[in-house]
Amino acid sequence: MMPLSSVAALTRGKVPNPLNTLQLTSKFRFLRYHLYSTAMPVVEQEHSTIILSNGATKALKQSHHYAISPYYNQGTGLSSEARAHLGLRGYSPIAVETLDLQKERALKQLRSKSTSLDKYIFMAQLRNSNTRLFYKLVCDELAEMAPIIYTPTVGEACVEYSNIYPFLGAPGTPDGLYITINDLPYIKDIVRNYRENAEGAPDITVITDGSRILGLGDLGMNGIGIPIGKLQLYTGGAGIDPRKTLPIVLDFGTNTERYLNDPLYLGLKQKRPADPEFYEAMDKVMEALYDVYPEILVQFEDFSSEHAFGLLEKYQNKNFCFNDDIQGTGSVILSGFMNAVRVAKEKTGLDPKDHRIVFFGAGSSAIGVAKNILTYFMNEHGFTEEEAKRVFYLVDSKGLITQDRGDKLAQHKVYFARSDNEGAQFKSLCDVIDYVKPTALIGLSAQHQAFTKEAVEKMAANNKLPILFPLSNPMTNAECTFDQAMEYTNENVLFASGTAFPPYKTKSGELKYAGQGNNMYIFPGLGLGAIIAKARHVSDKMVYEAAKGLSSTLLPEEIAQSDLYPSLARIRSVSAQVAVSVCKQALRENLAQDPVLLNLASSSTNFDQALLDYVTSRMWDPNQADYFTVPVVKNGA
Repeated sequence: MMPLSSVAALTRGKVPNPLNTLQLTSKFRFLRYHLYSTAMPVVEQEHSTIILSNGATKALKQSHHYAISPYYNQGTGLSSEARAHLGLRGYSPIAVETLDLQKERALKQLRSKSTSLDKYIFMAQLRNSNTRLFYKLVCDELAEMAPIIYTPTVGEACVEYSNIYPFLGAPGTPDGLYITINDLPYIKDIVRNYRENAEGAPDITVITDGSRILGLGDLGMNGIGIPIGKLQLYTGGAGIDPRKTLPIVLDFGTNTERYLNDPLYLGLKQKRPADPEFYEAMDKVMEALYDVYPEILVQFEDFSSEHAFGLLEKYQNKNFCFNDDIQGTGSVILSGFMNAVRVAKEKTGLDPKDHRIVFFGAGSSAIGVAKNILTYFMNEHGFTEEEAKRVFYLVDSKGLITQDRGDKLAQHKVYFARSDNEGAQFKSLCDVIDYVKPTALIGLSAQHQAFTKEAVEKMAANNKLPILFPLSNPMTNAECTFDQAMEYTNENVLFASGTAFPPYKTKSGELKYAGQGNNMYIFPGLGLGAIIAKARHVSDKMVYEAAKGLSSTLLPEEIAQSDLYPSLARIRSVSAQVAVSVCKQALRENLAQDPVLLNLASSSTNFDQALLDYVTSRMWDPNQADYFTVPVVKNGA
């Protein structure tokens, strides 16, 4: 431990302050300032002696950690006894409130906010001051909270992140790891300094480099809002303990000029590296993560299309990781498409083998969706790979993707390039619809209103019940609205969107609700199942089974209404079923390593129920008081 004389000398300038350099020594360690919270570490000396901002030193009792923790200190919900125990008597009004009463006040305040961004900021501040109350709102009111903490509001929050960041939490409580490309020599120290809490290392990290945030482009460091929001949904949707989540933004620069020239932009102001340097940097990031946390699940999020595919190909079968843009999006849309195929057959007699699908957009998400649906036709309907490929027609900014179009195709587009067009090229979406006469139109283009009235009416003219999936996020990028789809098809459409739309009132006065093909239906359960199984890696078959698991969760009344997705109000039970499907597939492929799961598989007489019970028991719940019991701290500790 550093002598106090040396500590004092730091403040007088006699000894170089290690906090002002990147040279971290064993004299210091990083601890969570808010113990067992979702907050990040601040520097503290060993043996609970801290250096204050004025250079003085102060010894902390262990109880102090709990007193300042937004996880354990639940504000007005803290009992009188706990306040006395933690030395907080007199620090707050005398009232002791139930969690439900705290929720009532928080909802009142939240709903008084006039803009979505104001609501986002309020929720971020709540998360950093009362973790339990934050997740009480998220879990109990997910349909209302999800659009605030994630899409569509998170898009606006990311654009504004440099402007709002200083006001989201108290100093010393940032929301994630900000790793610049210049930090690579110290990256293992940075990752290692993320202190393991009492329950162990983080179970999952969501990583982005901010290069392709939703449909908003290169937002650089501002993209941190995506990992933060995503991990909140892992907790709200699947019960992953928020103390065991790690948001990371890799600040490798930005190619967006307005950020490079903006004095208020908080990220690294330099251009992004070329591919060789990028992949070398990613190798160092992955090595550091798995060196420190060997069992952590890495989810890649919102990398540029080329890098998204490159990273997945590079690491999928070597590390415990997946890409939600490619695999998660593909899986959730596959699930909705499975149900759409079933409904179309039941109501119109359309044979699954007669489907023709046009994709408008050919980025990483579109290719991921297409490949998942291709696998579905092969697995469930007996197609060969070549027969399944012929179902798909992909359209990018230059028109229908063909092998003889005359331009150099990006590598990820080559697989679905058509060779049967006999030299004809089709530039516009309506031209493609006239040529293909598709049964399904799927949009992942980030082009607002790309599904024009003419295009949708053509779909309706060719099909009794067209499948229409405008999937781009946020709402301002959606290819069409639910109202437009219903109006242009005379209310005969199988619809799913990537963002939430208000209900539509039919001519008969009935309210119809849009199916939302949101990744939230897949990634929480997929992540939970993979973590519980302790899978060696996340296989394509595990992702496929997640989609099948989701498609099977519809209740009888939802099936009767031709719903394509279950109610969001049931997301935790849906995620549990998805996780069960993932665990089963991990067992089939001999990828599962969790001893409890392996024992259940070999000894349970009713394995399905035993597995569901085990999965449910692993789900963190803000309503469960045992998770928030303040440990007894001995006097003088």
